[in-house]
Amino acid sequence: MKFRTTFDIEPFPEKITYNGKVMLIGSCFATYIAKKFDNGHIPAMVNPSGTVYNPVSVINTLDTVTGNKKYTISDLYFNEGTWISFEHYTDFSGPDPVELLKNINSKADEAKSFMSEAGFLFVTFGTARVYRWKESRKIVSNCHKIPASMFTHELLKVQDIVDLWSQQLDRLKSLYPGMKVIFTISPVRHLKDGAYGNQVSKSVLFLAVEELMKHSTAPGYFPAYELLLDDLRDYRFYDEDMLHPSSAAVDYIWEAFTKCYFSDDTLGLYNDITKITRAISHRIRSSAGESKKKFAMKLLEQIASVTSRAPHVNLENERAYFAQLLGS
Repeated sequence: MKFRTTFDIEPFPEKITYNGKVMLIGSCFATYIAKKFDNGHIPAMVNPSGTVYNPVSVINTLDTVTGNKKYTISDLYFNEGTWISFEHYTDFSGPDPVELLKNINSKADEAKSFMSEAGFLFVTFGTARVYRWKESRKIVSNCHKIPASMFTHELLKVQDIVDLWSQQLDRLKSLYPGMKVIFTISPVRHLKDGAYGNQVSKSVLFLAVEELMKHSTAPGYFPAYELLLDDLRDYRFYDEDMLHPSSAAVDYIWEAFTKCYFSDDTLGLYNDITKITRAISHRIRSSAGESKKKFAMKLLEQIASVTSRAPHVNLENERAYFAQLLGS
């Protein structure tokens, strides 16, 4: 008897390796996946403009990076003692406009350099609903808790998303011919739009991605939404807010992700490295120095083994930590 709806995910022909880089842009789900990359020291960057939720804001982030845009104070807005950018998440805000602009522009420069070496770009759409700043009529990435009366709220049309992203895919192909673009729809529901409104929004995103999959650049698709909503399909796989996936759900989706995009060699190396990075948070119950030294020695041996197989992976921080533990 079957008690779950499961489905197969066809492995992607090109694979993520430790010799390449991965850029992830989009909703908070992109951040969950990026943390998994970081745990295994796979070179990845997430959201150089902070978390962005709608397809237009993702394009704004990409245009900032690829177009080498330099922000000036005229691009900022001062609100109740804080300088903000409507094209950035709240992480990019502060009382000092000079420091804020330095942070915004240096991150964009870093992202441009990173993108030039990226083999994959994962784009996660969270919502098709957008807010326009009335003063400029521009779609914003974040409202920064400014009163809703200062914005208009609208639902993007499927064709508008397809037209904008078809142009963006052409541009990305011309700039980075070898980079693979993978779309995914965030499984996090936007219930501030209501249950029905969230479903309408997600439907627009699905229809748009369906059309974009026909683009000549042959973008891919990863079913993160379906894994949580159709496969796991139970509130025990949600966080306390009942909207975001639990750590177990993220682990499950990540496992499916690695089967799709990792080779056996990459996955083996990733698992060995995450054992090392997780060991740093391991609590040694015994206060005996000998037990601590054995633990440290074991991890240093594992680090040496990984380094011999993959000298390009930087484990110096982990090595220093366990060497210090060995001498304490």
